[in-house]
Amino acid sequence: MSSKLKIGLALSGGGVRGISHLGVLKALNELGIIPSKVSGSSAGAIAGAMYCQGYQPEEVMKIIVETNYFRFMRPAISWKGILKMESLADLFKIYFPHNDFAGLKTPLAVAATDIRKGKVVYFDEGELIKPILASSCIPGMFEPIHLENKYLVDGGVLNNLPVEPLEGICDVVIGVNCNHLPEESNIRNMKNLIERSVIMTMNFNVYSRKSKCDYFIEAPGLGKYGVFDIKKAPDLFQAGYDQAMKVFEENPSMKDLIAKPKKEKTETI
Repeated sequence: MSSKLKIGLALSGGGVRGISHLGVLKALNELGIIPSKVSGSSAGAIAGAMYCQGYQPEEVMKIIVETNYFRFMRPAISWKGILKMESLADLFKIYFPHNDFAGLKTPLAVAATDIRKGKVVYFDEGELIKPILASSCIPGMFEPIHLENKYLVDGGVLNNLPVEPLEGICDVVIGVNCNHLPEESNIRNMKNLIERSVIMTMNFNVYSRKSKCDYFIEAPGLGKYGVFDIKKAPDLFQAGYDQAMKVFEENPSMKDLIAKPKKEKTETI
């Protein structure tokens, strides 16, 4: 299958809420909208990498739900974080044995934050696993990843919707955010206050890039789910799927993105 248009897909971070990206990917697959390149931050980097490797969205959700990531983690013996994200490297090698961006079936870019320089760093070639880990490295919780003389943390700190790696390469960009906040009539406690404030900050840098997207998919109310609320995985997956289908129905121009079967060459005698 091929399409005349090169389609870019940018996936936000958001912890377990990133499972909703898998529902979006399932909907796009069913519709015949096939990304030419995917970019992601944090959870979006993980979901995007698994998809670009060739795993089906439902298969990825099953892997995430059945894998207890925290049992692979080790304490970080430093003041820079509580847990050591790099201890997940062996787990990721199961799913990315080649450990190289070039080994993916679909091109991928991931965003991370250089905590020393206060700049976004994009990776789309060379070693794969460390950049994915860096992109998902929540500051304070995980020790920064040391790569290429940089100390890297979560890409969502500065860019939670990395459309920039798609610009100039893709004709159409679809942005997907998994952190929409419902209105809250009652701030119940300090935890609720801090969580809401963090999501608002994440969404600010998402919405600042919304105008760069030709289409924007954002399932309503996902911000109410906790960042580690894995029990809600099926609900999150379904929410992403339903919203992608809704956006498609509301935007007839998206039909132009559907891949067309390649025409077979006819031999002349």
